[in-house]
Amino acid sequence: MMGTFGGALEARQIDASNGKLTAEITGEVETEENVLVIRRIHVAMKLIAPQDVKDTVERVHGMYAMRCPLYRTFHKTLQLTSSYELVAPGG
Repeated sequence: MMGTFGGALEARQIDASNGKLTAEITGEVETEENVLVIRRIHVAMKLIAPQDVKDTVERVHGMYAMRCPLYRTFHKTLQLTSSYELVAPGG
């Protein structure tokens, strides 16, 4: 998901390379018939970029998931969510 989000940002001239876009992934597991089953995955992304790109980043975040192979493969069986935090360069 991070790769698709980063690619969509790059297509809009927002630099997501060289560590400017990172992600922390968390998952929630439940037991079903004594078997561990992943139910929810959240991708929390952090983008180092100037605040003047916030509107574009928000639009991209709102639409990128359905263009992501991972999301499209699993969204009907897992709850896949994402969020982003925009961090000012040097901040």
